[in-house]
Amino acid sequence: MVQENVSRRDFIKKTTIAGAGITIVPSSVVSGLGYKAPGDRMNIVGIGVGGKGYNNLVAMNTENIIGLCDIDWKFAKSCFDEFPGAKRYYDWRKMFDELGDSIDGVMIATADHTHAVIAALAITMGKHVYCQKPLTHTIYESRLLTRLAANYGVATQMGNQGNSGVGVRQVCEWIWNGEIGEVTEVHAWTNRPIWPQGMQRPAQVMTPPDTLNWDLFIGPAPVRPYHETYTPWNWRGWWDFGTGAFGDMACHILDPAYQALKLGYPDAISGSSTLLNTESAPQAEKVKFLFPARENLEKVNMPSVKVYWYDGGLLPDRPDLLADGEGLLNDGMGGCFFVGSKDTLLCDTGGFNPRLLSGRIPEVKPYIRRIPGVVGYIDGPHEQDWIRACKESPENRIEGTANFAYSGPFNEMVLLGVLAIRLQGLNRMLKWDAENMKFTNISDDETFEVITTDEFKIIDGYPHFNTKYDTLNAVEAASEYIKHTYREGWHLPEMPD
Repeated sequence: MVQENVSRRDFIKKTTIAGAGITIVPSSVVSGLGYKAPGDRMNIVGIGVGGKGYNNLVAMNTENIIGLCDIDWKFAKSCFDEFPGAKRYYDWRKMFDELGDSIDGVMIATADHTHAVIAALAITMGKHVYCQKPLTHTIYESRLLTRLAANYGVATQMGNQGNSGVGVRQVCEWIWNGEIGEVTEVHAWTNRPIWPQGMQRPAQVMTPPDTLNWDLFIGPAPVRPYHETYTPWNWRGWWDFGTGAFGDMACHILDPAYQALKLGYPDAISGSSTLLNTESAPQAEKVKFLFPARENLEKVNMPSVKVYWYDGGLLPDRPDLLADGEGLLNDGMGGCFFVGSKDTLLCDTGGFNPRLLSGRIPEVKPYIRRIPGVVGYIDGPHEQDWIRACKESPENRIEGTANFAYSGPFNEMVLLGVLAIRLQGLNRMLKWDAENMKFTNISDDETFEVITTDEFKIIDGYPHFNTKYDTLNAVEAASEYIKHTYREGWHLPEMPD
């Protein structure tokens, strides 16, 4: 668990007893049935409620919001005002201890680096979990949450709301029906970041405001002095706290590709970017994934496929059939296109607005389950589908489509794109062993350089450059990126078999 003083009583009371096959549930659950009746209201707590978490909780307001936790009470004020009856906390561990018996579900929308440590404890307490994207900060954490969710039988959902949309279902139905033939290339892009990236650590040390608990924001990450540039919002661009534009947006934009092509894990990855340093994600990136052939479907084969990613203003070459005047950022966020042997399919973020560049409109009868209320890329239906799943018994549950059995492996793929950027100094396609979570073509004594300081000044009319590098052992760096060393006092449960 996270700290030694965290109570274990909920772990004992609320989890599935594996040997007996018995599930012990809170007293608020319908007696003897092991599930909540659809009309019963869940008790939900929110952790990280000043930003996206506020929107998520508003979308869950059909239920009882009983607890709110945020390290920044000034930033969280709007959410506090929205749910005045909920108890307020800085420390989610204290909230779990005090409200644990009454909690049914946990919504997590903290900075990326604290997703896993919160979600893991919630799952082992038998709580249903809704966690914002990216699901975790590391590949190991993602694998852990996938296995924990399976072991404890709770309802889970990653917060990539486009996953519940009609568009991604249309993309799947069209591709699986053979409408564009065999897909051998996918190109995906976003205009993000819209927050600062490519930064060096600020030299100035600031005093945190009284309304912010800086130590709790740091959580399992290495300690550093407070500066206002880190939070709120900007944490996405810092390696210790976020995953940059790729981690933030690929969970939306690559979702239709991952689903429709049944991608699984790639064999190899590579990346390149603008200036890369040890502190912050670069301003613009390109990533290449190589996926092996997958099992053929009834109406279409699944050959090996190359998937390309672009962000920070970089875009793929325009497809030949794309109409003059039509852009690639139609929704202002991103999109992707699938190059098939018969046609090319273009869609916006989350699979919305799919169309064939030939102009032909496929006549495919919808058959994938649609989520009620989906009218666009909005909050509401995705959260409500999780709530529906929470109220169903595990043995009869229809899981939300972004449940951790799906979104965990998908998130691993996304984080491999982040590693392709961070390890680009090795100058190769990095071969990935998914089962063992390691790269197979990095030698033990190999090193690479990453910039720590990059300064430019004009002195007496002449340019002066001051660029400094840190030399990293490649295996050690890759291992740390895959599975973080948490700071003292913070740790995760053991990986289940």
